[in-house]
Amino acid sequence: MDIFTYTFPNGIRLVHHKILSPVGCCGIMINTGSRDEKDEEHGMAHFIEHVIFKGTQKRKTYHILSRIDDVGGEINAYTTKEETCIYASYLIEDFDRALELLHDITFNSTFPAKELEKEKEVIVDEINSYKDNPSELIIDDFEELIFADDPMGRNILGTPEKLMAFGQKEIKRFIAENYHTDQMVICSVGQMEPLKVLKIASKYFKDIPGNLRVNGRPALKPYRPQQVEKNMDTFQTHIVLGNIAYDFNSPKRLGLLLLNNILGGPGMNSRLNMALREKNGIAYNIESIYSPYSGVGMFCIYFGTDKDNLNRSMREVNRELKKLREQSLGTLQLHNAARQLKGQITIANENRESLMLSIAKSFLMFNSVDSLETTYKKIDAISASDLMAIANEIFSPELLSSLIYKQS
Repeated sequence: MDIFTYTFPNGIRLVHHKILSPVGCCGIMINTGSRDEKDEEHGMAHFIEHVIFKGTQKRKTYHILSRIDDVGGEINAYTTKEETCIYASYLIEDFDRALELLHDITFNSTFPAKELEKEKEVIVDEINSYKDNPSELIIDDFEELIFADDPMGRNILGTPEKLMAFGQKEIKRFIAENYHTDQMVICSVGQMEPLKVLKIASKYFKDIPGNLRVNGRPALKPYRPQQVEKNMDTFQTHIVLGNIAYDFNSPKRLGLLLLNNILGGPGMNSRLNMALREKNGIAYNIESIYSPYSGVGMFCIYFGTDKDNLNRSMREVNRELKKLREQSLGTLQLHNAARQLKGQITIANENRESLMLSIAKSFLMFNSVDSLETTYKKIDAISASDLMAIANEIFSPELLSSLIYKQS
Protein backbone atom coordinates (compact mmCIF):
# COMPACT_ATOMS: atom_id res chain seq x y z
CA MET A 1 0.00 0.00 0.00
CA ASP A 2 1.39 3.38 -1.07
CA ILE A 3 1.23 5.27 2.23
CA PHE A 4 2.98 8.55 3.04
CA THR A 5 3.10 9.72 6.66
CA TYR A 6 4.38 12.77 8.47
CA THR A 7 4.12 14.08 12.03
CA PHE A 8 4.09 17.83 12.68
CA PRO A 9 5.97 19.19 15.74
CA ASN A 10 2.60 19.79 17.45
CA GLY A 11 1.82 16.06 17.26
CA ILE A 12 -0.77 16.18 14.46
CA ARG A 13 -0.21 13.26 12.12
CA LEU A 14 -0.66 13.29 8.35
CA VAL A 15 -1.28 10.18 6.27
CA HIS A 16 -1.81 10.15 2.49
CA HIS A 17 -2.65 7.30 0.15
CA LYS A 18 -2.15 8.02 -3.52
CA ILE A 19 -4.70 6.45 -5.87
CA LEU A 20 -5.50 6.98 -9.53
CA SER A 21 -8.81 8.79 -9.30
CA PRO A 22 -10.07 12.30 -10.12
CA VAL A 23 -12.00 12.23 -6.84
CA GLY A 24 -10.27 12.82 -3.53
CA CYS A 25 -11.32 12.43 0.10
CA CYS A 26 -9.77 13.93 3.18
CA GLY A 27 -10.69 14.21 6.81
CA ILE A 28 -9.60 15.16 10.31
CA MET A 29 -10.14 12.36 12.80
CA ILE A 30 -9.86 13.18 16.51
CA ASN A 31 -9.54 10.59 19.24
CA THR A 32 -12.37 12.10 21.28
CA GLY A 33 -15.96 10.96 21.61
CA SER A 34 -18.84 10.54 24.01
CA ARG A 35 -16.72 8.28 26.21
CA ASP A 36 -14.59 11.30 27.13
CA GLU A 37 -17.48 13.35 28.49
CA LYS A 38 -18.06 14.14 32.14
CA ASP A 39 -21.54 13.51 33.53
CA GLU A 40 -22.61 17.10 32.99
CA GLU A 41 -21.17 17.00 29.43
CA HIS A 42 -23.26 14.06 28.23
CA GLY A 43 -23.94 14.67 24.53
CA MET A 44 -21.26 17.36 24.16
CA ALA A 45 -19.05 15.58 21.59
CA HIS A 46 -22.03 15.01 19.29
CA PHE A 47 -23.30 18.55 19.87
CA ILE A 48 -19.94 19.99 18.80
CA GLU A 49 -20.05 17.87 15.65
CA HIS A 50 -23.30 19.67 14.77
CA VAL A 51 -22.42 23.25 15.72
CA ILE A 52 -18.89 23.18 14.30
CA PHE A 53 -20.50 24.04 10.94
CA LYS A 54 -22.36 27.09 12.28
CA GLY A 55 -19.72 29.76 11.86
CA THR A 56 -16.01 30.54 12.07
CA GLN A 57 -14.04 33.72 12.49
CA LYS A 58 -14.36 34.39 8.75
CA ARG A 59 -17.35 32.32 7.60
CA LYS A 60 -21.05 32.03 8.35
CA THR A 61 -22.99 28.76 8.03
CA TYR A 62 -23.95 29.36 4.40
CA HIS A 63 -20.36 30.03 3.36
CA ILE A 64 -19.13 26.89 5.15
CA LEU A 65 -21.67 24.67 3.46
CA SER A 66 -21.25 26.33 0.06
CA ARG A 67 -17.46 26.20 0.06
CA ILE A 68 -17.42 22.54 -0.99
CA ASP A 69 -20.94 22.24 -2.41
CA ASP A 70 -20.19 24.96 -4.96
CA VAL A 71 -17.57 22.74 -6.64
CA GLY A 72 -19.68 19.57 -6.52
CA GLY A 73 -18.13 18.12 -3.39
CA GLU A 74 -19.58 17.05 -0.06
CA ILE A 75 -18.69 17.76 3.56
CA ASN A 76 -19.86 15.76 6.55
CA ALA A 77 -19.02 14.71 10.10
CA TYR A 78 -19.80 12.00 12.62
CA THR A 79 -19.26 11.18 16.28
CA THR A 80 -18.76 7.81 17.95
CA LYS A 81 -17.99 6.79 21.51
CA GLU A 82 -14.28 7.40 20.90
CA GLU A 83 -13.82 9.62 17.86
CA THR A 84 -15.00 12.73 16.07
CA CYS A 85 -14.39 13.09 12.35
CA ILE A 86 -14.95 15.91 9.88
CA TYR A 87 -14.38 14.93 6.25
CA ALA A 88 -14.98 15.92 2.65
CA SER A 89 -15.10 14.51 -0.87
CA TYR A 90 -14.13 16.67 -3.86
CA LEU A 91 -12.51 16.79 -7.27
CA ILE A 92 -8.77 16.48 -6.81
CA GLU A 93 -8.05 20.06 -7.96
CA ASP A 94 -10.08 21.26 -4.95
CA PHE A 95 -7.93 19.55 -2.30
CA ASP A 96 -6.53 22.84 -0.99
CA ARG A 97 -10.04 24.29 -0.74
CA ALA A 98 -11.29 21.25 1.19
CA LEU A 99 -8.38 21.03 3.62
CA GLU A 100 -8.46 24.76 4.36
CA LEU A 101 -12.15 24.49 5.20
CA LEU A 102 -11.62 21.50 7.49
CA HIS A 103 -8.89 23.45 9.27
CA ASP A 104 -11.11 26.51 9.61
CA ILE A 105 -14.11 24.75 11.15
CA THR A 106 -11.98 22.54 13.42
CA PHE A 107 -9.82 25.30 14.89
CA ASN A 108 -11.66 28.58 14.27
CA SER A 109 -15.33 27.86 14.98
CA THR A 110 -17.04 30.61 16.99
CA PHE A 111 -20.22 28.76 18.05
CA PRO A 112 -22.67 31.68 17.76
CA ALA A 113 -25.19 31.62 20.63
CA LYS A 114 -28.21 31.95 18.33
CA GLU A 115 -27.05 29.00 16.23
CA LEU A 116 -26.44 26.88 19.34
CA GLU A 117 -30.04 27.31 20.45
CA LYS A 118 -31.39 26.36 17.02
CA GLU A 119 -29.22 23.27 16.82
CA LYS A 120 -30.29 22.12 20.27
CA GLU A 121 -33.83 21.80 18.96
CA VAL A 122 -32.57 19.84 15.96
CA ILE A 123 -30.79 17.36 18.22
CA VAL A 124 -33.80 17.04 20.53
CA ASP A 125 -35.79 16.01 17.46
CA GLU A 126 -33.02 13.55 16.62
CA ILE A 127 -33.22 12.09 20.13
CA ASN A 128 -37.01 11.76 19.91
CA SER A 129 -36.87 10.12 16.48
CA TYR A 130 -34.30 7.68 17.85
CA LYS A 131 -36.72 6.70 20.60
CA ASP A 132 -39.21 5.75 17.89
CA ASN A 133 -36.77 3.12 16.61
CA PRO A 134 -36.57 0.30 19.18
CA SER A 135 -34.12 -1.74 17.08
CA GLU A 136 -31.53 1.05 17.56
CA LEU A 137 -32.59 2.19 21.01
CA ILE A 138 -32.16 -1.29 22.46
CA ILE A 139 -28.48 -1.38 21.43
CA ASP A 140 -27.86 1.83 23.39
CA ASP A 141 -29.74 0.45 26.38
CA PHE A 142 -27.74 -2.76 26.19
CA GLU A 143 -24.44 -0.88 26.22
CA GLU A 144 -25.67 1.07 29.24
CA LEU A 145 -26.48 -2.27 30.87
CA ILE A 146 -23.11 -3.96 30.34
CA PHE A 147 -20.95 -0.89 30.96
CA ALA A 148 -22.84 0.01 34.15
CA ASP A 149 -22.38 3.67 35.12
CA ASP A 150 -19.32 4.26 32.93
CA PRO A 151 -19.46 6.98 30.21
CA MET A 152 -18.80 4.13 27.77
CA GLY A 153 -22.36 2.97 28.28
CA ARG A 154 -24.05 6.31 27.66
CA ASN A 155 -25.68 7.04 24.32
CA ILE A 156 -23.93 9.49 22.02
CA LEU A 157 -26.81 11.95 21.58
CA GLY A 158 -27.14 12.98 25.22
CA THR A 159 -30.37 14.18 26.83
CA PRO A 160 -32.49 17.29 26.20
CA GLU A 161 -31.84 18.44 29.77
CA LYS A 162 -28.05 18.26 29.41
CA LEU A 163 -28.11 19.84 25.94
CA MET A 164 -29.95 22.92 27.15
CA ALA A 165 -27.09 23.74 29.53
CA PHE A 166 -24.42 23.82 26.81
CA GLY A 167 -23.06 27.21 25.78
CA GLN A 168 -19.92 28.67 24.23
CA LYS A 169 -18.02 28.44 27.52
CA GLU A 170 -18.78 24.73 28.00
CA ILE A 171 -17.99 23.91 24.37
CA LYS A 172 -14.63 25.67 24.37
CA ARG A 173 -13.67 24.05 27.67
CA PHE A 174 -14.48 20.58 26.32
CA ILE A 175 -12.42 21.22 23.17
CA ALA A 176 -9.46 22.53 25.18
CA GLU A 177 -9.56 19.50 27.47
CA ASN A 178 -10.15 16.83 24.82
CA TYR A 179 -9.05 17.92 21.33
CA HIS A 180 -5.40 16.98 21.75
CA THR A 181 -3.13 17.58 18.78
CA ASP A 182 -1.26 14.29 19.24
CA GLN A 183 -4.65 12.56 19.00
CA MET A 184 -5.48 14.03 15.58
CA VAL A 185 -4.93 12.48 12.19
CA ILE A 186 -5.30 14.26 8.85
CA CYS A 187 -5.96 11.63 6.19
CA SER A 188 -6.03 12.10 2.44
CA VAL A 189 -6.82 9.69 -0.39
CA GLY A 190 -6.44 10.94 -3.94
CA GLN A 191 -4.35 11.39 -7.06
CA MET A 192 -1.81 13.77 -5.58
CA GLU A 193 1.90 13.56 -4.97
CA PRO A 194 2.74 13.16 -1.26
CA LEU A 195 5.03 16.21 -1.14
CA LYS A 196 2.28 18.42 -2.52
CA VAL A 197 -0.13 17.08 0.11
CA LEU A 198 2.47 17.80 2.81
CA LYS A 199 3.04 21.33 1.48
CA ILE A 200 -0.66 22.19 1.56
CA ALA A 201 -1.24 20.53 4.93
CA SER A 202 1.76 22.34 6.42
CA LYS A 203 0.28 25.67 5.34
CA TYR A 204 -2.72 25.10 7.61
CA PHE A 205 -1.62 22.78 10.42
CA LYS A 206 2.08 23.07 11.23
CA ASP A 207 1.75 26.27 13.31
CA ILE A 208 -1.18 25.13 15.45
CA PRO A 209 -0.05 25.17 19.12
CA GLY A 210 0.54 21.75 20.58
CA ASN A 211 -1.99 20.40 23.09
CA LEU A 212 -0.81 16.93 24.04
CA ARG A 213 -2.80 14.30 25.90
CA VAL A 214 -1.44 13.72 29.39
CA ASN A 215 -3.81 11.14 30.82
CA GLY A 216 -5.30 8.10 29.14
CA ARG A 217 -8.88 6.91 29.44
CA PRO A 218 -9.72 5.40 32.85
CA ALA A 219 -10.26 1.66 33.23
CA LEU A 220 -13.82 0.38 33.21
CA LYS A 221 -15.56 -1.18 36.16
CA PRO A 222 -15.65 -5.02 36.27
CA TYR A 223 -18.30 -6.55 34.02
CA ARG A 224 -21.22 -8.37 35.61
CA PRO A 225 -23.71 -10.30 33.41
CA GLN A 226 -27.32 -9.20 33.74
CA GLN A 227 -30.70 -10.24 32.36
CA VAL A 228 -33.28 -7.48 32.01
CA GLU A 229 -36.78 -7.34 30.53
CA LYS A 230 -38.77 -4.18 29.79
CA ASN A 231 -42.39 -3.89 28.72
CA MET A 232 -42.54 -1.65 25.66
CA ASP A 233 -45.27 -0.46 23.32
CA THR A 234 -43.79 -2.07 20.20
CA PHE A 235 -45.05 -4.20 17.32
CA GLN A 236 -42.31 -6.77 17.90
CA THR A 237 -40.36 -8.20 20.77
CA HIS A 238 -36.76 -6.95 20.49
CA ILE A 239 -33.85 -8.90 21.94
CA VAL A 240 -30.15 -8.23 22.48
CA LEU A 241 -27.74 -10.62 24.13
CA GLY A 242 -24.00 -10.27 24.36
CA ASN A 243 -20.84 -9.79 26.34
CA ILE A 244 -17.84 -7.51 26.68
CA ALA A 245 -15.17 -8.43 24.15
CA TYR A 246 -11.61 -7.82 22.95
CA ASP A 247 -10.24 -4.31 22.57
CA PHE A 248 -8.45 -2.77 19.57
CA ASN A 249 -5.04 -4.05 20.61
CA SER A 250 -6.02 -7.65 21.30
CA PRO A 251 -4.36 -10.27 19.06
CA LYS A 252 -7.73 -12.03 19.05
CA ARG A 253 -9.59 -9.05 17.58
CA LEU A 254 -9.41 -10.23 13.98
CA GLY A 255 -10.46 -13.74 15.02
CA LEU A 256 -13.60 -12.42 16.68
CA LEU A 257 -14.29 -10.26 13.64
CA LEU A 258 -14.19 -13.38 11.48
CA LEU A 259 -16.33 -15.32 13.95
CA ASN A 260 -18.84 -12.48 14.09
CA ASN A 261 -19.02 -12.49 10.30
CA ILE A 262 -19.78 -16.20 10.29
CA LEU A 263 -22.41 -15.87 12.98
CA GLY A 264 -24.37 -12.79 12.02
CA GLY A 265 -22.42 -10.59 9.64
CA PRO A 266 -23.81 -8.75 6.61
CA GLY A 267 -23.87 -11.85 4.41
CA MET A 268 -27.32 -13.35 3.84
CA ASN A 269 -25.74 -16.75 4.45
CA SER A 270 -24.73 -15.95 8.03
CA ARG A 271 -25.64 -18.73 10.45
CA LEU A 272 -28.15 -16.68 12.40
CA ASN A 273 -29.89 -15.40 9.28
CA MET A 274 -30.14 -18.92 7.89
CA ALA A 275 -31.43 -20.36 11.18
CA LEU A 276 -34.02 -17.75 12.10
CA ARG A 277 -35.10 -16.21 8.83
CA GLU A 278 -34.45 -18.61 5.97
CA LYS A 279 -35.18 -21.95 7.67
CA ASN A 280 -37.81 -20.99 10.23
CA GLY A 281 -39.21 -17.62 9.14
CA ILE A 282 -39.38 -16.30 12.72
CA ALA A 283 -37.28 -13.13 12.37
CA TYR A 284 -36.91 -10.55 9.64
CA ASN A 285 -33.87 -8.68 10.95
CA ILE A 286 -31.08 -10.44 12.84
CA GLU A 287 -27.43 -9.51 13.15
CA SER A 288 -24.41 -9.76 15.37
CA ILE A 289 -22.15 -6.82 16.14
CA TYR A 290 -18.55 -6.64 17.30
CA SER A 291 -17.26 -3.20 18.29
CA PRO A 292 -13.66 -2.96 19.55
CA TYR A 293 -12.67 0.11 21.56
CA SER A 294 -9.71 1.26 23.63
CA GLY A 295 -9.29 -1.15 26.53
CA VAL A 296 -12.56 -2.99 25.93
CA GLY A 297 -14.92 -4.25 23.25
CA MET A 298 -18.56 -5.18 22.90
CA PHE A 299 -20.18 -8.16 21.19
CA CYS A 300 -23.92 -8.56 20.84
CA ILE A 301 -26.66 -10.26 18.85
CA TYR A 302 -29.83 -8.38 17.97
CA PHE A 303 -33.08 -9.67 16.51
CA GLY A 304 -36.76 -8.82 16.50
CA THR A 305 -39.55 -11.37 16.48
CA ASP A 306 -43.21 -11.86 17.40
CA LYS A 307 -43.71 -12.43 21.12
CA ASP A 308 -45.04 -15.92 20.43
CA ASN A 309 -41.72 -16.84 18.78
CA LEU A 310 -39.46 -15.44 21.49
CA ASN A 311 -38.56 -18.71 23.21
CA ARG A 312 -38.15 -20.54 19.91
CA SER A 313 -35.89 -17.79 18.57
CA MET A 314 -33.76 -17.85 21.69
CA ARG A 315 -33.32 -21.61 21.36
CA GLU A 316 -32.15 -21.22 17.77
CA VAL A 317 -29.66 -18.48 18.70
CA ASN A 318 -28.27 -20.49 21.61
CA ARG A 319 -28.00 -23.55 19.37
CA GLU A 320 -25.83 -21.64 16.89
CA LEU A 321 -23.63 -20.27 19.68
CA LYS A 322 -23.22 -23.78 21.09
CA LYS A 323 -22.15 -25.11 17.68
CA LEU A 324 -19.39 -22.54 17.46
CA ARG A 325 -18.23 -23.38 20.97
CA GLU A 326 -18.23 -27.15 20.49
CA GLN A 327 -17.86 -27.92 16.78
CA SER A 328 -14.67 -27.01 14.98
CA LEU A 329 -15.04 -25.51 11.50
CA GLY A 330 -13.99 -27.81 8.70
CA THR A 331 -11.21 -26.86 6.29
CA LEU A 332 -13.64 -25.81 3.57
CA GLN A 333 -15.86 -23.89 5.99
CA LEU A 334 -12.88 -21.96 7.35
CA HIS A 335 -11.57 -21.25 3.85
CA ASN A 336 -14.95 -19.95 2.68
CA ALA A 337 -15.40 -17.81 5.79
CA ALA A 338 -11.96 -16.23 5.34
CA ARG A 339 -12.60 -15.64 1.66
CA GLN A 340 -15.94 -13.96 2.41
CA LEU A 341 -14.39 -11.58 4.93
CA LYS A 342 -11.50 -10.71 2.61
CA GLY A 343 -13.97 -10.01 -0.18
CA GLN A 344 -16.04 -7.70 2.02
CA ILE A 345 -12.95 -5.76 3.10
CA THR A 346 -11.70 -5.41 -0.47
CA ILE A 347 -15.04 -4.22 -1.82
CA ALA A 348 -15.36 -1.70 1.03
CA ASN A 349 -11.93 -0.30 0.12
CA GLU A 350 -13.17 0.49 -3.38
CA ASN A 351 -15.31 3.20 -1.80
CA ARG A 352 -12.88 6.12 -1.56
CA GLU A 353 -14.58 7.69 1.44
CA SER A 354 -14.71 4.38 3.29
CA LEU A 355 -11.05 3.75 2.46
CA MET A 356 -9.99 7.17 3.73
CA LEU A 357 -11.87 6.73 7.01
CA SER A 358 -10.46 3.24 7.47
CA ILE A 359 -6.89 4.46 6.95
CA ALA A 360 -7.45 7.37 9.32
CA LYS A 361 -8.84 5.11 12.05
CA SER A 362 -5.99 2.62 11.69
CA PHE A 363 -3.37 5.37 11.86
CA LEU A 364 -5.12 7.01 14.79
CA MET A 365 -5.17 3.78 16.80
CA PHE A 366 -2.01 1.96 15.66
CA ASN A 367 0.11 4.61 13.93
CA SER A 368 0.30 2.24 10.97
CA VAL A 369 -1.86 0.94 8.13
CA ASP A 370 -1.87 -2.67 6.95
CA SER A 371 -1.98 -3.36 3.22
CA LEU A 372 -4.69 -5.67 1.91
CA GLU A 373 -2.05 -8.35 1.43
CA THR A 374 -1.01 -8.11 5.08
CA THR A 375 -4.64 -8.22 6.20
CA TYR A 376 -5.24 -11.29 4.03
CA LYS A 377 -2.29 -13.07 5.63
CA LYS A 378 -3.57 -12.29 9.12
CA ILE A 379 -7.01 -13.64 8.24
CA ASP A 380 -5.55 -16.78 6.66
CA ALA A 381 -3.46 -17.39 9.79
CA ILE A 382 -6.59 -17.79 11.93
CA SER A 383 -7.20 -21.47 12.65
CA ALA A 384 -10.38 -23.36 13.45
CA SER A 385 -9.06 -24.00 16.96
CA ASP A 386 -8.49 -20.24 17.38
CA LEU A 387 -12.12 -19.58 16.53
CA MET A 388 -13.40 -22.27 18.89
CA ALA A 389 -11.31 -20.85 21.74
CA ILE A 390 -12.66 -17.36 21.06
CA ALA A 391 -16.22 -18.68 20.90
CA ASN A 392 -15.80 -20.29 24.32
CA GLU A 393 -14.45 -17.06 25.79
CA ILE A 394 -17.05 -14.68 24.36
CA PHE A 395 -20.15 -16.86 23.84
CA SER A 396 -20.02 -18.68 27.17
CA PRO A 397 -23.66 -18.80 28.46
CA GLU A 398 -22.79 -17.70 32.00
CA LEU A 399 -21.08 -14.56 30.65
CA LEU A 400 -23.89 -13.39 28.37
CA SER A 401 -26.15 -10.51 29.32
CA SER A 402 -29.58 -10.05 27.76
CA LEU A 403 -32.04 -7.23 27.29
CA ILE A 404 -35.56 -7.83 26.02
CA TYR A 405 -38.17 -5.27 24.97
CA LYS A 406 -41.35 -7.27 25.46
CA GLN A 407 -44.55 -6.33 23.65
CA SER A 408 -46.92 -4.88 26.21
